Amino acid sequence: MKKTVTLNDKTFEVMIPAHEIDRAVAAVAERLNADYGDKERPIFVGVLNGAFMFLSDLIKKIDFTCEISFVKLASYEGTCSTGNVECLLGLNNDIAGRHVIIVEDIVDTGRSIAHMYADLMRRNPASVEVCTLFFKPNSYREPLPIRYRALEIGNEFIVGYGLDYDQLGRNLKDIYVVTND
Repeated sequence: MKKTVTLNDKTFEVMIPAHEIDRAVAAVAERLNADYGDKERPIFVGVLNGAFMFLSDLIKKIDFTCEISFVKLASYEGTCSTGNVECLLGLNNDIAGRHVIIVEDIVDTGRSIAHMYADLMRRNPASVEVCTLFFKPNSYREPLPIRYRALEIGNEFIVGYGLDYDQLGRNLKDIYVVTND
C-alpha cells in the first residue's frame, strides 16, 4: 500500500519518491554544469514559493560560480490556474549581458514562464533559459522551449517537494498525486 497524506479535503499518495527526485535533480545539474561552466557568473532566478526546495538541492550540485535571486509570481488558486499572472516580488538584479536560468517547480500551460521570460528579455540578458523540476508536455501552450526538464509528468495534480495545495504539503520530501477530487 502506498503512503498517503490528507491535505484539507484531498487525499494524496506517493507518486515519485525522494530518491528519484534527487537522481533527476543531479542529472539536470550535470547538464547545467556542462553548459554554463565556462560562462561568467550566471544567475539562477528561483520562482517562489514552489521552486525553493528544487533550487536549494540543484544549487548544491552546481560546480560553477553563480548568483541566486528570487521572484514571486501568482497564477494558481487551489488546484486551478487563474489564467492571470501577477508579479508579487520582482527581480532587483542587473542582468544586462548576464546568463539567466529561471528555476521553476513546475511548468504547466507555460503562461507564467512566458510572462517572466518576456520581462527578463526586456533587460538585455546574454541568454535566458528555463530549468524546471516538472514539465507537463500535454498542458504546455507556449512556443518558448523548456531546455532543462528534470522530470516530465502527465496532467496530474501533485504536491510535495515545494509544491502545494492551498499552501499545504510543500514540506513533503516525496511527490504525491491527488487520489480523490
